[in-house]
Amino acid sequence: MKKRRVVDIVRDIALPYCVENKLDLIDVEFVKEGSIRYLRLILDKEEGISLDDCSLVSKYLNKKLDSIDPIEENYLLEVTSPGVERELKRDTDFEKFKNSKVNVKLYTPIDGEKVFDGILLGLENKIVSIKRSDDSINKISREKIATIRISVDF
Repeated sequence: MKKRRVVDIVRDIALPYCVENKLDLIDVEFVKEGSIRYLRLILDKEEGISLDDCSLVSKYLNKKLDSIDPIEENYLLEVTSPGVERELKRDTDFEKFKNSKVNVKLYTPIDGEKVFDGILLGLENKIVSIKRSDDSINKISREKIATIRISVDF
């Protein structure tokens, strides 16, 4: 039997608690940054995530993870909001943030560009449509997009 991935185990533990507390579990990451491993949960809710929301999930998850101990290595638990320049990860994100300004990074260039900005027109049949500043429209397979984030001018 294949060993279950840490993110899958954590998602299975956290999701019911998040649903019960009306929190949207956007993503679970288990990543190494420098010499430190991070177990990162990204949460959201309609009115925005508070520090109390993050703290509640962190305490719950710490207790659960300590009892079953599924992670062999040392790590830091981080429970956070997606932020204003959030990455769009789920199909529902593409609908929710339709007509928003986005920054797109591709795995391989299209017409010589790997990074560009535009307005998100939507996602249909795994194709993302972006309207560029010159009013041209790029239709890009979601598989070719490394990241797509909300872009905010400060």
